[in-house]
Amino acid sequence: MTSCSSSSPLRLGIAGLGTVGAGVIRLLRANADLLSARAGRPLEVVAVSARDRTRDRGVDVSALRWYENAADLVSDPDVDVVVELIGGAEGTARAVVEAALKAGKPVVTANKALLALHGSTLAQLSAANNAPLLFEAAVAGGIPAIKTVREGLAADRLLRVGGILNGTCNYILTVMRETGKDFATVLKDAQDLGYAEADPSTDVDGLDAAHKLTILAGLAFGQPVAFDSVHVEGIRRIGAIDQTFARALGYRIKLLGLASMTDAGLQARVTPCLVPQNAPLAQVDGVFNAVVAEGEFVGRIMIEGRGAGAGPTASAVTADLVDIARGHTIAVWGVQTNTQPALRACPLSSGQGAFYLRLMVEDRPGVIADISAVLRDCGVSLRSMLQHPAENDSTPYVPLVLVTHQTSEAAMQDAVARIDALSVVTDSTVVIRIEAA
Repeated sequence: MTSCSSSSPLRLGIAGLGTVGAGVIRLLRANADLLSARAGRPLEVVAVSARDRTRDRGVDVSALRWYENAADLVSDPDVDVVVELIGGAEGTARAVVEAALKAGKPVVTANKALLALHGSTLAQLSAANNAPLLFEAAVAGGIPAIKTVREGLAADRLLRVGGILNGTCNYILTVMRETGKDFATVLKDAQDLGYAEADPSTDVDGLDAAHKLTILAGLAFGQPVAFDSVHVEGIRRIGAIDQTFARALGYRIKLLGLASMTDAGLQARVTPCLVPQNAPLAQVDGVFNAVVAEGEFVGRIMIEGRGAGAGPTASAVTADLVDIARGHTIAVWGVQTNTQPALRACPLSSGQGAFYLRLMVEDRPGVIADISAVLRDCGVSLRSMLQHPAENDSTPYVPLVLVTHQTSEAAMQDAVARIDALSVVTDSTVVIRIEAA
């Protein structure tokens, strides 16, 4: 590892010059004096790597060494720290990070997918080569979520961690609630505004939030979590009608990533949830993120802010660089051994909760009795029921919403499968879990 005791510059090589990479260079230059004072030495970019030399990135990189091949940047003897901002769990990004760690060079990355899928391997490389791996920017942009969970709460035994971890989904759900527009319309508007990608699947199908939850859970419980064991649902099936029913019931709909350690083991899931409209999480709207942690001694805390964008993400990357310059580093998962195998979450069916079910049913007598019989046979107790009339006389189906008392996930899954098999039900049931806060 590079010595951090000298007052000579900490020399940085940045692999990836997209929005965040350019933002890091801009921030380092704008706050050079402040950062030097806080880090105890200057932070100096000496080399960069990106595919297109001709692209205007809004920052002057003409005086920096340019590498077409990011692997060559890693082997540059004048690069003390490698900053990986390429993205993606495989390919060049993974090769750059692994090569840097094997060479004993500290790495700072914003790559949530890489950490979520390969965190166990990277932690072992970091420990074996005494090469710090820092990733504050990988979760919730400029919110200091990593430091809060791994360092600020280090004295406590954490019971639960998670929150609103994807700004695109939170924006879409907020606008749907406020305007009454359907999912497809709001998604298109979000794409036009730059809040959603041309291919939005990673966001709206819950994968981005699941990457972040996997990292947070690993930090909270001191052991990497197997990404493929996390239950993941997105928001594509949430309709404008669900927003109407949620409001009538006193809730707001949020996509939440939640992980908790229970007697059955780790429970980790990303799902749409109904949250009481007066709860702190329900007030987090638009592109904002919120991270919640609950400990035995500290109780429940929540921090919120912008979860993406050049400025917040560049700020988090640079904060990690300041830590490296100070010589302040920490084991990847916050425990002194970085050789644990990945922890797998227990099946979703082992959980408990209350549920919102939205069905489309035939508008005729006896339907509710048929559905109630299924719930009775599965041991599911109803708390309330809402029904909207058909929009016109020619519509043969009407929406029916059921809200349950606490029950097991296994019973609920069984009940939904039986309900969907009824001839009076068209389309599969929309299931949204209910969270207390």
